[in-house]
Amino acid sequence: MWQDQARLSLENVKAIVVAAGLSVGDIIKMTVFITDLNDFATINEVYKQFFDEHQATYPTRSCVQVARLPKDVKLEIEAIAVRSA
Repeated sequence: MWQDQARLSLENVKAIVVAAGLSVGDIIKMTVFITDLNDFATINEVYKQFFDEHQATYPTRSCVQVARLPKDVKLEIEAIAVRSA
């Protein structure tokens, strides 16, 4: 299911950030690559739920439609996190 893939992608980002000694709240920028802009509303809802659950400020985000992604997934997420001072 599309929502499950979006949620799993965000959970994977969280795991990488936590492994680096940071938290979801340290994410400052995300780029979401999707294969169909008609799914934009769905990613927005999953994004909102994820950051609300972690009581984190929504990071700046770009969303870009691409023709295709590796392994024919529907989305890919790139994230930048920085250690808070």
